[in-house]
Amino acid sequence: MDAVQQEATARARELQRSWYGEPLGALFRRLIDDLGLNQARLAAVLGLSAPMLSQLMSGQRAKIGNPAVVQRVQALQDLAGQVADGSVSAAEATDRMDEIKKTQGGSVLSNSGQGTPSSGAPTVKRVVREIQSLLRSVSAAGDIIDAADSLAPSHPELAEFLRVYGAGRTAEAVAHYESHQN
Repeated sequence: MDAVQQEATARARELQRSWYGEPLGALFRRLIDDLGLNQARLAAVLGLSAPMLSQLMSGQRAKIGNPAVVQRVQALQDLAGQVADGSVSAAEATDRMDEIKKTQGGSVLSNSGQGTPSSGAPTVKRVVREIQSLLRSVSAAGDIIDAADSLAPSHPELAEFLRVYGAGRTAEAVAHYESHQN
């Protein structure tokens, strides 16, 4: 890859970070790992061609053009969190992925709260995801960990917050959030 291509890829990944909270390669790899998928299955569930998924993951393309695909990504992130916290089994996850694949999407790209999640999940997870998204849009996970390490000696609670919400899994952040209420 020449310098111009490297620069374009780096720019695409930064745009992805600003739009989606992190580069899509990292997001998609996490979904693949958390849900036990391969790239072809992930592409099928999202409604993308395998080459398009590959281009998004590698930074050759920056943006997901179809709003329905963005919604499916969000639904898969929620599902991965439910699998991680044990509230959804692997078998149920497979059925849910088939349901997600069939969704047509719409204009629910904002978190305006007009709809309720189909699972009836509490809003704690949505609040946690918003905090995670905000932190991750500001800085990469490695930088957040470095900042947490710097703060730890004098402000351990803030360091923990940064680690949990900035670089941790959603299930851990939900548990942290719930343990600090009331």
